[in-house]
Amino acid sequence: MSLTLAIVGRPNVGKSTLFNRLVGKRLALVDDQPGVTRDLREGQARLGDLRFTVIDTAGLENATDDSLQGRMRRLTERAVDMADVCLFLIDARAGVTPNDEIFADILRRRSAHVILAANKAEGAAADAGVLEAYGLGLGEPIRLSAEHGEGMNDLYTRLMPLADAMEEEAEDQAPETDVDVADDGEDEDDTAARASEPPTITAEKPLQVAVVGRPNAGKSTLINKILGEERLLTGPEAGITRDAISLRIDWDGTPMRIFDTAGMRKKAKVQEKLEKLSVSDGLRAVKFAEVVVVLLDAAIPFEQQDLRIADLAEREGRAVVVAVNKWDVEENKQDKLRELKESFERLLPQLRGAPLVTVSAKTGRGLDRLHDAILRAHAVWNRRVPTAALNRWLIGMLEQHPPPAPQGKRIKLRYMTQAKTRPPGFVVMCSHPDKMPESYSRYLVNGLRQDFDMPGTPIRLTLRGQGDKNPYKGRRKKNAGALTKHLKGRS
Repeated sequence: MSLTLAIVGRPNVGKSTLFNRLVGKRLALVDDQPGVTRDLREGQARLGDLRFTVIDTAGLENATDDSLQGRMRRLTERAVDMADVCLFLIDARAGVTPNDEIFADILRRRSAHVILAANKAEGAAADAGVLEAYGLGLGEPIRLSAEHGEGMNDLYTRLMPLADAMEEEAEDQAPETDVDVADDGEDEDDTAARASEPPTITAEKPLQVAVVGRPNAGKSTLINKILGEERLLTGPEAGITRDAISLRIDWDGTPMRIFDTAGMRKKAKVQEKLEKLSVSDGLRAVKFAEVVVVLLDAAIPFEQQDLRIADLAEREGRAVVVAVNKWDVEENKQDKLRELKESFERLLPQLRGAPLVTVSAKTGRGLDRLHDAILRAHAVWNRRVPTAALNRWLIGMLEQHPPPAPQGKRIKLRYMTQAKTRPPGFVVMCSHPDKMPESYSRYLVNGLRQDFDMPGTPIRLTLRGQGDKNPYKGRRKKNAGALTKHLKGRS
């Protein structure tokens, strides 16, 4: 059983900074502006020899209505209920505020184990705030500096007994098992055959899926519907999500890690530093994903920003699925679907054949089709074509449409092989690769996509010149000159 620690406190007390310190990576966005974190972010923390799950939460606000602050508070309270231990963080330089006293009372009632920590406690200026913290009635506070890494040993000392107690409790409650670990009879041939198969999706290596799109397209609502619970903060306000939040789920038997990203606006409109950080966080999620779901709004699909986002995913070499959300409010569904398909073919030719799925994040309609489309796109992204089949196909393509001869130089395509997958990458050995027109490369790529059933996936085609020169070129002339010189010498 792994210990779960939730970091809670007012806005701007350093929760995300401490979260990043514990996980050893800059996963959570950090800024001087209060209220940066809005969703719950989980990470695997390491403190000495102690391994545990840490949850970064939104800043606790004294609001209980349906406003954005009220919804953020309810999400934080849910994290408190989920966690084994709560680390209540206060700002030692600001001292104890009335809100700190309110939240300390809430934690006393809701959490069995609360650790009080005074952050930003480096220097003498924080001494008064640390002394005030004793008045919260949560025991002796730990002096921390999340930014400089001070006080981590004291935090380890407080967490270790709790972790040991929970591990013993888990062992006592664990059912007895009788597992036969004898040899299962698998031979080397079976192992080699399994190694040649494409990588399978397992709980240890889940399918990485990023959901991207413009602000207010419904990304967080869609992921909540897939999860079956209100795990991500949603609402009518545009731009609620700021961090790229990753969630591990089992969706209809398929282990996945889904990334919810911040809405991406046009670059000219992104002025604030915080929004720039949010967008760059989303771009990083796209680079780490295997399948990217580009979510469109059915009312205004295929706007310029949607096309840029889809093109970005293609250039990064990710498998792409286009999902059109808010389909439940569309009236003329057949006409709209015909229009969407025509626009898709015309505006995104580089993704021709990619799955186009209509969904409703609000009602859950179409989620089964989206699941199947993601798995299909992932399978195509991992497809490998035998070299013999590729070269037979290349001969047919050359007979049907021979390559041009720019500047009178005939281009010979001699050999073709698949160099990589994820996405499929092919190498063609040819003469004068620098003279090959882009149009002929597109002709080959479109042929690969159609003849080997690879719709929608990015395909990389590399033209490479023959590295070995003709060893006999010029040799006859050289030998003839040497013979003439030899005969003259004899005469």
